[in-house]
Amino acid sequence: MLSSKPPPLCVSHGFPFIFRTSIAVHSRGLKVCHLKNTRQFGIEQLSKVRLPASRTILCASKYPRKHLYDKKQEPNPQNVDLPPILPKKKKKPFPVPIKQILRTGRAEKKRALMGIEKSLEPPKNGLLVPGLVPVAYEVLDAWKVLIKGIAQLLHVIPVRGCSECSEVHVAHTGHQIKDCLGQTSRNRHSFHSWVTGSINDILIPIESYHLYDPFGQRIMHETRFEYDRIPAIVELCIQAGVEIPEYPSRRRTLPVRMIGKKVIDRGGLVEEPRTWRSGGSSAILDFDTYEACRRFPPVPLADLPRLAQETIDAYEAVRQGVTTLMKKHTVKACGYCSEVHVGPWGHNVKLCGAFKHQWRDGKHGWQDATVDEVFPSNYVWHVKDPKGPPLKSALKRFYGKAPAVVELCVQAGAQVPEKYKPMMRLDIVVPESDEAQLVA
Repeated sequence: MLSSKPPPLCVSHGFPFIFRTSIAVHSRGLKVCHLKNTRQFGIEQLSKVRLPASRTILCASKYPRKHLYDKKQEPNPQNVDLPPILPKKKKKPFPVPIKQILRTGRAEKKRALMGIEKSLEPPKNGLLVPGLVPVAYEVLDAWKVLIKGIAQLLHVIPVRGCSECSEVHVAHTGHQIKDCLGQTSRNRHSFHSWVTGSINDILIPIESYHLYDPFGQRIMHETRFEYDRIPAIVELCIQAGVEIPEYPSRRRTLPVRMIGKKVIDRGGLVEEPRTWRSGGSSAILDFDTYEACRRFPPVPLADLPRLAQETIDAYEAVRQGVTTLMKKHTVKACGYCSEVHVGPWGHNVKLCGAFKHQWRDGKHGWQDATVDEVFPSNYVWHVKDPKGPPLKSALKRFYGKAPAVVELCVQAGAQVPEKYKPMMRLDIVVPESDEAQLVA
């Protein structure tokens, strides 16, 4: 028999509820037939409730019910591993899943067979986005500050580069980590051959062809010398709305029309102006790292922390601005080498010498570019004491890394950004060589 005492209530969010169910008493137990919730009422009224033949089961609790789907917010990670180094004898992964690319291609092909025009929004149709024009100017201004700041910091902070591979180290002496992949690394037991570094070791030069009309004729292998090569970030800013007299760009008033991959209306072909090819302007040199250390003199040691902070802020501004622009503007990158092209489609220059380039007749394998391909981070080992002993290969797992620009500015007195602290492993105490084997 069921007890006639009033059982406890069911409480949700701190409020008592009563659940009424019709039950039937059998010799083998209870059989639940129906369940429904009723109105809320106080606990004082429960003592007045009598259980009729169709009994009502009550349950109550003074503790609020916990949410089963609440996830605790994970704190900031203590240590973060670096992105994996992609093998050179393999194609880069697509930034977009291949299934999504194939699904979108089939849908566009189906609409093209039906003669349906492709719907394009700015800037995919050649028109400018007014909201991105100020962003492009901010990126270009920060790019100038970044080049000037790095060039002035290199007069004080020493940088070393390997003459056989792409390794860079920001310290007075090179490290002793055996990770050189040069052609003669076997003779040196994988030790690096250190030489004095330059600004191109800190800012990896990624250049692109400048196009007056990105939707015009493609660059062929025979006509590649008719186009100038400028930094890819500068070309991205020009196509986003920045006006540079030396590098003009066509500004459309009518959108480009396409059916599938075929352009049916591009507004006619306009002859490119040739006045910008004269060169020799000081404004062009501000966008490039060529002889930047000679153009910008060193600063006093008292102004070094301020300069370092301005440089690292400009680095973050450029990276954030490029990320914003690439969400709208199309940038292509080769899936095998470091070639980048800013435009709706890649060029046809046959200069790819990467993996299996013979099968492609030297043509690039174009795919959507990522931010790291347009503005590489160039990670280097973090050195806590630049004037101390060199880093050792046996203690490699205790060292952290950071982008070369960040490491250069931190050693000059800038504050470490929060997002780079787990990567740099600032909270790890590097043991001695004989203590490393005792660490779990």
